[in-house]
Formats: sequence, C-alpha cells, structure tokens
Amino acid sequence: MYTKQTKEKARKLREQGVSYNKLQRMLDIPKSTLSSWFSESLGMPFDRKTLLKHLANIRILSAKVKRKNKMDELEKIQKKADEEILSYPLDLVSFQKSLISMLYWAEGAKHEKVSGLIFVNTDPKLLELFISLLRNCYELDEKKFRVRLHLHYYHPIKETRQFWSKLLEIPESQFTKTLIKRRSLKKRFRKNFHGICILSYLSSSIRKEILALGYAIHNQIKPS
Repeated sequence: MYTKQTKEKARKLREQGVSYNKLQRMLDIPKSTLSSWFSESLGMPFDRKTLLKHLANIRILSAKVKRKNKMDELEKIQKKADEEILSYPLDLVSFQKSLISMLYWAEGAKHEKVSGLIFVNTDPKLLELFISLLRNCYELDEKKFRVRLHLHYYHPIKETRQFWSKLLEIPESQFTKTLIKRRSLKKRFRKNFHGICILSYLSSSIRKEILALGYAIHNQIKPS
C-alpha cells in the first residue's frame, strides 16, 4: 500500500508534466498503479473531448517544465562562467589585445585592399565589447571613427541612430548615410533588432597589427 503523501506527490509531479516513465523511476511505483491513480482522479471513463483537453494541459505543463529546466541550466552555466572569468588576466593590455584579434579575425574586414579597420555585426554587446577593448589598448583619435547602419523598412531611423550613438559613444555627426533595405510588409522580424552596424576606424596600421596578433596566436596554439 502507498501512503496519501506518496499519491499526492505523484499527482503533483504528473500535473507538472512529469512522464509515467520518470515517475516510475523516481517513486518506484509500477505504471499500472500510476495509471489507476490518475484515471480515478480524472474520472473514468474518458470521453474524447475530456481526454483531448487533459492531453493539451499535460503538454502545456510539460512545456513549462522544459522551459524552467532550460532556464535553470543557463543560469548554472552563467554562474560558472562568472566565477571562472575572475581568474582571467582581464586587466592586462596584452590579454585584451588577444581578445580584439580574435573578434576582428571573426567579424572584421581582412582583405588587403580594405582601407582602415572595419568591424561589422548586429549584436550590440559584441560591438560594445570590441570598441571598449579598442579604446583600452590603443591611443585613438575619436574623430576617426565612422558608423554606417544597414536597416530594414521597419526600423525607426532616428531612434536606431541614437541607440548606436549612445552605445558606442560616437556622435551622430560621424555617422554616414544610413542604408534602408526594403522588405515585404508581410514578413515578420524579431523585436529589439537594431540593424547591421558597420564600425570603421581610419587606421590601416591598427588593423594590420590586430590581424598579425591573431595569426601569431594561431601559430602558437595550433597543433604541431
């Protein structure tokens, strides 16, 4: 015989979307017993409408449990990363330059004919990180920065320019002409999307140094 507490625990877990197989493993209760408990609590016999409604509720609860588990996992991973980063030599300019070189190698213009340094991305945090590292590691002439935005029809031009200007701490007077790409009004796009930001700095020497550091890191780390 099973106690009322055990039955109640099983009922609550089932309402949260826990499967019969998992309940069986967690509580060491046969599926047949679990089935009889839940059949009694839900009323028998099922009609089709009641059954479909019950299954829909189970799916909703299961989805909520999965979302919570995913969020818990992400929080755990982020907490571990926050703790690990404390051991990194983030204050060293040499370390920061290595980060810049990897970022630029991935998202920057690398062709020899490119004039100056050009970094392109849609992620505000990545651009903020890149320009912060750049300012930390090099003596820059702030007037040499340029920003060009590629936006879609749904972007509010004024607000988007203000957003990037504030984030990058570059005055709008140093923004070049914004390119607007026309798209179908029927197509939906994700919210909080600020277009493509093309950040330029008029110095080919810095670009060459950054890329050289990236290649040097590759040569040191690559398998022999």
